[in-house]
Amino acid sequence: MRKFFDYLKTRQFWITLGMAIGTVIVVVLIAFFSLDYYTRHGSGIPVPALEGMPVEKATALLDQQGFHYQVDSVYIGDKAPGTIVQQDPDAGTNVKEDRTIYLTVVTRQAPPVALPDLEQSNFREAIATISNYGLKLGDTTYKPDIARDRILEVRFAGQVLKPGSKIPKGSKIDLVLGDGKGAAEVVIPEVVNLELDEAKFAIKNSGLAIGTITYEGTITDSTKVVIKSQYPMKVDSLSKVSIGTRINLTVTQKN
Repeated sequence: MRKFFDYLKTRQFWITLGMAIGTVIVVVLIAFFSLDYYTRHGSGIPVPALEGMPVEKATALLDQQGFHYQVDSVYIGDKAPGTIVQQDPDAGTNVKEDRTIYLTVVTRQAPPVALPDLEQSNFREAIATISNYGLKLGDTTYKPDIARDRILEVRFAGQVLKPGSKIPKGSKIDLVLGDGKGAAEVVIPEVVNLELDEAKFAIKNSGLAIGTITYEGTITDSTKVVIKSQYPMKVDSLSKVSIGTRINLTVTQKN
């Protein structure tokens, strides 16, 4: 141990220690300046302002300045198709060459949306619903029904649509509403033994509405059921009801 402490007092030890410290300092400085050069600290190219440009012009500008880019799309009804609406990084941000710029462009084709179930809703409810689904109100017409402003049919391009039908987002749909003049009477359709879809069609075409549907017995396939009974039903003492009257149905599994 005494020899070790004696060695610490020698000139050779201090020379060795100084060389070691100097080597560490040189290595750290080389690493620092090499990293600074590699990352080009404080240097870069400003990202151009691309929002509002046509996508063709924006991508040509990025190509010219040496950037890469990726394009995603979104549908916005009141924006011109092919227009850049968002970019990342933001305009003016300094980035290195070959950086990827992410662009969001307004798509040229509206995505399809499923028509919501509007039947039996009132006009005010329907307006709110179609707006939430990205659709627009077209024409409104009226036909006899006991309830004023109740939605009886939804039409698109002249065709009656069922709930769930796919139409382009932003489309205008036409509504057929009840006029509230329910005093007129219609003959009660006889739907017993008809399949459920056929019965619904017959009831609606008669100016009546679907009431409560009760399933009787074990139902293994809800698409294949038939009407077992209806209320009201056509009898000698009752053959007509007011327009808009609801017909309650009891259905059972079709054999």
